[in-house]
Amino acid sequence: MSNFNQESVLSVHHWTDTLFSFTTTRAPSFRFANGQFAMIGLEVEGKPLMRAYSLVSSNYEDTLEFLSIKVPDGPLTSRLQHIRVGDPIIVGRKATGTLLIDNLTPGRNLYLIGTGTGLAPFMSLIKDAETYDRFERVVLVHGCRKVTELAYGERITEELPRSDLIGELVSEKLIYYPTVTREPFRNRGRITDLVTSGKLFADVGLPPLDREQDRMMLCGSPELLRDMRVILDERGFEEGSHAEAGEYVVEKAFVEK
Repeated sequence: MSNFNQESVLSVHHWTDTLFSFTTTRAPSFRFANGQFAMIGLEVEGKPLMRAYSLVSSNYEDTLEFLSIKVPDGPLTSRLQHIRVGDPIIVGRKATGTLLIDNLTPGRNLYLIGTGTGLAPFMSLIKDAETYDRFERVVLVHGCRKVTELAYGERITEELPRSDLIGELVSEKLIYYPTVTREPFRNRGRITDLVTSGKLFADVGLPPLDREQDRMMLCGSPELLRDMRVILDERGFEEGSHAEAGEYVVEKAFVEK
């Protein structure tokens, strides 16, 4: 188990019957860049059972936070959803991932596009002052089926603007755009439809999608990633990576479905 740190659960919050988040202690030696993910899990029958989870917490925070779905028959989440304060959690010592500001070429507007628990890495990034230093506007788009699944809405709209560290930047530059597909809400529709129709850009008061000005980060369902890639590729956007920066980046690691 030398590749892992054992942490303790500090808090658990159940958003819905299928969605929960939790915080843990953080080993002083654990380092990560905002937007990355780590392998986390539980010890089961003497062996680590691990899955990739993006970090909700930012790299300057003293604790770690994760957002998870609940899968009744999932090897990990069927157990993880029952954790309580004080329980042990295993966290891999190395974080990784492609959702890094450095993997994007310079631009004016940054769109953080996520569905479901794909919101997690963007929570980390919107708490990072460098995100706002690099872009004039940061648009956080979170798509879910139901309103209750729009986790962290209050934190985004009420707590972060009051932050001593980044409150002024959040108030000036962050635009939060939650949307749902199965219930009445102020924003409705699939993210891909909102992008292709131009409604997203009109609603947030920004110009239509433009390769010269706009950058995107994508994290969420396989369907979202596939369809958004087609949309962006057709418009000449190039995908970035650690090897070469581009106009958009995609997180390919998935928490157990």
